[in-house]
Amino acid sequence: MTNIYKLATLLSFLLLTIPLRAEVNVSPEDIKAIKQAALNYIESQHQVKPANMAKALHKKLAKRTFWQSTEGKDYIMETSYDTMIKVAASYNEDGDKFPKSPTKTVEILDADERVASIKLTADDWIDYMHLIKGEDGQWKIINVLWRYHDISKHVSKYITKL
Repeated sequence: MTNIYKLATLLSFLLLTIPLRAEVNVSPEDIKAIKQAALNYIESQHQVKPANMAKALHKKLAKRTFWQSTEGKDYIMETSYDTMIKVAASYNEDGDKFPKSPTKTVEILDADERVASIKLTADDWIDYMHLIKGEDGQWKIINVLWRYHDISKHVSKYITKL
């Protein structure tokens, strides 16, 4: 067998065995609700609507990012449900934190019955989120791992008081 046939066989095998996209095993209504939770999360900050943030988040939210101290040492910065409600109520109070038409793209990476993983891409950052569907049928964000597109912003001097 020539090298080109070996390569073609290997590529065919890989295409058949590696999934090209994640499985989404939820209803169209669930897909809409998952996306809406992410939009409530980001739009609550755009529009200063803490009630929408509360709708989006599970009370046990764990939001994390890597950060850097002024001495240059990395650490994990954590944010809670309560802090995110405060962020939604105060971060954009003056209406100057986001562009007039903010970017927000929600991509469902995987969803199965009562759990989902999504990626929210916004103007300055990305958020990888895990959501769960509670007994009440509501989709809530329980985990967020985020970062700025410009990682130089991950320095303590950028933290503002809430």
